[in-house]
Amino acid sequence: MKHLWVAIVLPLVLAACGGAEPVWAPDDQVARARYKHPAPPSLTLVTVINNESEAGGHTGLIVNGSERVIWDPAGSFKSEQVPERNDVVIGANPRVMAFYIDYHARPEWRVITQEVRVSPEVAQRALALVQNNGAVPKAQCAKSTTAILRQLPGFGHVKQTWYPKNVMEDFARIPGVKTEVFRDPVEEEGGYVTPNPEFYR
Repeated sequence: MKHLWVAIVLPLVLAACGGAEPVWAPDDQVARARYKHPAPPSLTLVTVINNESEAGGHTGLIVNGSERVIWDPAGSFKSEQVPERNDVVIGANPRVMAFYIDYHARPEWRVITQEVRVSPEVAQRALALVQNNGAVPKAQCAKSTTAILRQLPGFGHVKQTWYPKNVMEDFARIPGVKTEVFRDPVEEEGGYVTPNPEFYR
């Protein structure tokens, strides 16, 4: 699957928290890329876990409101074909979603997603918060994500932390959370199997 994406995006840096710098894609690129997902409003926490140490390596947040975006604070996910504005990846369509997950799932890392349905108002509030947050400094992906979540109704129990795994554990306490695990093909006999194909649609 990774070879397919290499053909459509530029070479990318290794996954995990990197050093985000201010990025502001042009208006025309953003307008073309915007994507409205038909599913109900939701927030999906993305956590990258090291398979050997079990430590958390990165935290991201997928916001599905009036449009679907990926907030990738201090992340290394980059492509000229996918516009970004200060850690907000614009146009989280099925192809971009699939590549974002596949990019982070490596022999050393697995990706855990936790989706929670929210009201349209909460989704829009989350969208505004990530859009106005600005570029996140190195190693502050979990810290910035918890700061965003704590401003939303229903997420006040999520404690401020520097550690992605702690965010994941707090997020798991939300009623109705839907969890999926994505692994690299080399760890799955018979090749890569998407646990939930609906996730990418």
